[in-house]
Amino acid sequence: PIEEVLREARELGADGVRELIVVAQDTTYYGLDLYGRVRLAELLRELNEVDGLEWIRILYAYPIHFTDELIDTLADSPKIVPYLDMPLQHINDRMLKRMQRKVNRAETEDLLARLRQAIPDLALRTTFIVGFPGETEAEFAELCDFVRTARFERAGVFPYSLEPGTPAARLPDQVPEEVKQQRRDRLMELQQELAFAWTQGQVGKELEVIVDGPDSEVPGHMLARGHADAPEIDCVVRLKGKGLHAGDLVRARVTGADGYDLAARAIRIR
Repeated sequence: PIEEVLREARELGADGVRELIVVAQDTTYYGLDLYGRVRLAELLRELNEVDGLEWIRILYAYPIHFTDELIDTLADSPKIVPYLDMPLQHINDRMLKRMQRKVNRAETEDLLARLRQAIPDLALRTTFIVGFPGETEAEFAELCDFVRTARFERAGVFPYSLEPGTPAARLPDQVPEEVKQQRRDRLMELQQELAFAWTQGQVGKELEVIVDGPDSEVPGHMLARGHADAPEIDCVVRLKGKGLHAGDLVRARVTGADGYDLAARAIRIR
């Protein structure tokens, strides 16, 4: 219930937590089972008012239950970072139907366009499944073309894994394992090019980062994250500066890019 989530969030904020991550098996579904209607936007507006919290990050938000109210809330709530993890799985209409996604390509592209327009500097993370039963080479090529055009800041690709007893396991035309792995590698190579280009484009910019702690690999640096970096699954910012501590929110200037990661110099602590 909303009251329970808010109680926990207030306790965390009072204990010094700066970043709150909202995640569920299907986060945009929130409220339908409890209240008979989606209430994620309402919950997020309440969380935005919790003292102590500085960043709110949303993970695992499927496109099916996205509303205009939710988009407006993401855009208008100062503590919600411009980052969204939205698992899309595929883009071909036939594959989406076989995956029981209940959304098609046109609806997905419309939602992405509205999100990009409403939220400046939005970093989108998504995940795709390749080699789902029946996926043809042409349908995989359509997915690659879509990724090339959509230019997601963050993306993961997984080969379909057969789970006995699931509806997908009973589908005909199972894709050979070597083909699944090849498609995974091809799509990740494409995404890597896009991700590296985005990282290079950040050099010279200023951004706010949150400090996680000392960098064990680079002496004299701290590990931090920008708005595009969820902990443990995304990239890091190697931060140079004096008097920095875990939990600090720091204004930093990006001085370099190393693959997926950034290097930056602290300007001031907020």
